[in-house]
Amino acid sequence: MKKRPTIADLAEASGVSISTVNRILGGSGSVRADTIERVQNAAEEIGFYGLGVIEDRKRRALPSYRFGFLLQQSTRELYRLFGAKIIEAAARRQHEKIEPLVDFVDLLEPQNIADRLEVLGRRCDAVAIIAGDHPLISQTIHSLRVRGKPVVAYVTDQSAPDRAGYVGTDNWKLGRTAAWFLAQTTCTPGRVAVFIGNHRYQCQDISDASFRSYIREHAPHLKVDDSRPTHEEPQEAYRIVTELLSGLDDLRGIYIAGGGISGVLRALREAPEEKRKKVRIVCRDIGPETRKGLTEGLITAALCHPLDQTSDELIATMVASLEHRNSTTILQRVVPFEIITPESV
Repeated sequence: MKKRPTIADLAEASGVSISTVNRILGGSGSVRADTIERVQNAAEEIGFYGLGVIEDRKRRALPSYRFGFLLQQSTRELYRLFGAKIIEAAARRQHEKIEPLVDFVDLLEPQNIADRLEVLGRRCDAVAIIAGDHPLISQTIHSLRVRGKPVVAYVTDQSAPDRAGYVGTDNWKLGRTAAWFLAQTTCTPGRVAVFIGNHRYQCQDISDASFRSYIREHAPHLKVDDSRPTHEEPQEAYRIVTELLSGLDDLRGIYIAGGGISGVLRALREAPEEKRKKVRIVCRDIGPETRKGLTEGLITAALCHPLDQTSDELIATMVASLEHRNSTTILQRVVPFEIITPESV
């Protein structure tokens, strides 16, 4: 009969002292998390009987953080999906215990967002935010940094010099890619409309500018109208598209750099087929409405954040911002965007 491994055997296999193993098993004294992990790995290899105790001690030894996430518009499925993916990413962390607090802002006034950021910052070790760029929000980011509460910009960057980092896509490349799709799928001359949430979203403003640069350079047969703000409201997007389709015969494309895709799709479904078929749609991000529009053939391409990867990067960046909270370096984590077409959805 094989002899059961002893504490001395485990200490030898893991390269630590017997007293260290005893402290881990007894739950007494301080032991580094990486040391506990090394002992755990050795226990698995030699078949040590107290593996469950070691695993429990490892969980209790992990650093514990509470992270806040200030997202927008709880009524939008996309932001609810962002929130769900963030919670999943927090649960995947193996070297820290992350308690995620996901909050949504429905009133998108800068003062309201700044106030909500302040309240969330009081409760959390670090905060991530999706918001338009505004001095009131920058002041709150500065105030939180002074108190040791780093703020990471998510999806759209902030100009605040005190932000701890940014996690999102390369919006210059995204805008030019959107323009490439419309230029390649639109042969006849005509006009292109660009929808943005508002001009304070850096991600939208940058992709709007790069979209126009590509059209000027490679698609002179298309004329890009002035950007139309939807304020992230589907009803406003519906109104604008309905007016465009009824008043123009040369509308060839719409680039939706911000929210409002459900309103755009609703207007297209109600339009006469001969007008609808002339218009190509490129949008950002993927949610149930966008997937439906792709399967219907109403959307030419969706340029999306890979939500699992982006959420993992966000959590990792927030952890890093705490580990380097005295550094002046702004952590930049650019995640390549996904391209989804009707044939790949």
